[in-house]
Amino acid sequence: MIQAIERLSPFWKWIIAVALCEATGIVSALLSQTYMNVWFDNLNKPSWNPPDYVFGPVWTFLYLLMGTALWLVWKSDAPEPEKKNAEWMFACQLFLNFWWSILFFRFHSPGLAFAEIILLLGAIFVTMLRFAPISRLASWLMVPYIAWVSFASILNYTVWVMNR
Repeated sequence: MIQAIERLSPFWKWIIAVALCEATGIVSALLSQTYMNVWFDNLNKPSWNPPDYVFGPVWTFLYLLMGTALWLVWKSDAPEPEKKNAEWMFACQLFLNFWWSILFFRFHSPGLAFAEIILLLGAIFVTMLRFAPISRLASWLMVPYIAWVSFASILNYTVWVMNR
């Protein structure tokens, strides 16, 4: 199976990498969605909290960038151990990304979600560091993602403090 995937054209590898990231976001949202509306609507939120309709398009775009970054590393000619190390770190940050919505919305735990998002920020940063020697562009494609997650961290913390 892995050999068949490795023989795919670069285009299909890009489709797989982007689909992996988008699917992570979709599944996480589906597992969180039914638990968020009434609870989240009743939380105190700062005046600078973006409207709900912003999040879907922003995350769709960020997952596209993340998938493209992964693809650039995957298709590179870098030594396999270096690529595998970078891909493993990417998988770790994607795993943490998956869990944030579930912790925050499904389990109604802004405090636990805040602790988790701090780990996510660190994992994104390390992923960027591991991507940089393989593909500078891949590392740079992660900048909007870490910027958004930094903003989300501040928002998460603020919501947590406002609702203790």
